[in-house]
Amino acid sequence: MRPRSELFAQFGDIDIYLFDQILRGRIAPGMTIFDAGCGGGRNLVYFRNAGYDVYGADADPRAVAGLPSDRFRCEPLEAMSFPEAFADVAIVSAVLHFARSDAQFEAMLRGAWRVLKPGGLFFCRLASSIGIEGQIVRVDGRRFRLPDGSDRYLVDERLLMEWTAELGGRLSDPLKTTVVQNQRAMTTWVVTKT
Repeated sequence: MRPRSELFAQFGDIDIYLFDQILRGRIAPGMTIFDAGCGGGRNLVYFRNAGYDVYGADADPRAVAGLPSDRFRCEPLEAMSFPEAFADVAIVSAVLHFARSDAQFEAMLRGAWRVLKPGGLFFCRLASSIGIEGQIVRVDGRRFRLPDGSDRYLVDERLLMEWTAELGGRLSDPLKTTVVQNQRAMTTWVVTKT
């Protein structure tokens, strides 16, 4: 068995559900990867190590500090300067639930979708109400207080299916939700751009 330090050096803190997409062959060498809301690049370690063409954006200047500025930009998802339809894969992990309103959610979502090529894979993890409906308290609109005390913009199955159709996509996987010990729920939404 390989030591944890070797695995960490190769894969970083990659989201296990993103790793699943690699194992299924949906993300293959030679693809251009774009991480919308990349933070410090935790989901990009494997891709960078394996020679993928990798780009990212994050609204927090501290997140992209030290990353190559020709590939990583300090920009909000709703106002990114990256070209349209240039990426084979768009990763949007733990970002959209920070939207303050329906309008901002839509702008962030469309911003991330815009950079994806036709036939590309949209990988999104975000907070949802699925499985914890009785444990959340509405703050305003789709913003809710979760049992862990945080406030998040929450989606549900209906909304994700509506957005899948609105964007002109099709589910690549069924929606998958993990309930984290009655504290929050995280849904994986994987869509192919048609």
